[in-house]
Amino acid sequence: MIEVWKPQDVEASIAEMQDSGRHVRVTMLDPWYNKGVGGVRDDYEDYIFKLLEGVAEFSDHVFLWGFPEIVAPFVKRMPPGHKLVAWLTWYYKNNPSVIRGWRSSQNACLHFSKPDAKLYPEHFLNAAQEALKEKGKLRYMPGPTSVIESALLTGFVGRAEQTGHPAQKPEAVYEPLLMMTCKPGDLVFDPMCGSGTTAGVCRRLKLDGILCDMNPEYTAMAERRAEGAPGRAVSDEPPAFDLAGEIPPQVTEPKNSKNGYVPTGKPRGRPRKNAVAAE
Repeated sequence: MIEVWKPQDVEASIAEMQDSGRHVRVTMLDPWYNKGVGGVRDDYEDYIFKLLEGVAEFSDHVFLWGFPEIVAPFVKRMPPGHKLVAWLTWYYKNNPSVIRGWRSSQNACLHFSKPDAKLYPEHFLNAAQEALKEKGKLRYMPGPTSVIESALLTGFVGRAEQTGHPAQKPEAVYEPLLMMTCKPGDLVFDPMCGSGTTAGVCRRLKLDGILCDMNPEYTAMAERRAEGAPGRAVSDEPPAFDLAGEIPPQVTEPKNSKNGYVPTGKPRGRPRKNAVAAE
């Protein structure tokens, strides 16, 4: 069962979960990254640590998302009673950034857990490995890598999954995190759920979920995804921003396009030698 609470601030959601006395297997924290959309707080690090302290009271596992420079301070400033399990990286190659210089191609995620919290690397075994495990011949338990490669949901990439949220993460990025830490029926808490990616993954993995966001538009997206429908309403337009908060050029697919290719009007290949300039 997946619940989407009424819109409220993340601190109110954490307090409500604390009062409920429910045990949470995983809390997903994906705040804004203190730049661009969402504004800037001078006390951002202290603010995030307060959230970590709050969810640590009831969570076996906590995932904290951000740009590398945002999450780095929390490698040494961990939530109480939890240890750092891994620094995870979401790697994508298709960021349409127009910044002159290095083009962003990653988000970071810190995985914290209680010392006795269980992991499930066996959820990633293929058929051959499962057969060896059944026979007692699997020499070691292989796990997934700490780098998750999945394209940004932008333009025509992942169009069916796009919701219109300005910083949506693909379900393929959240799925291995929950597969590693949960078994069917476990409870996942996401108090800053944004587009509701957690709801889509919980539904597929048969996990219980509680989601909330302070933005009513985003909780509506999460409700649609909790019910198995696309997060985007039929009348919604494509996303206007990429993860860096930049506005990519708007393009429309012409009727005669093939395989989603949209002609740009720019010449391809090398320029011809001795080309005659047009008069």
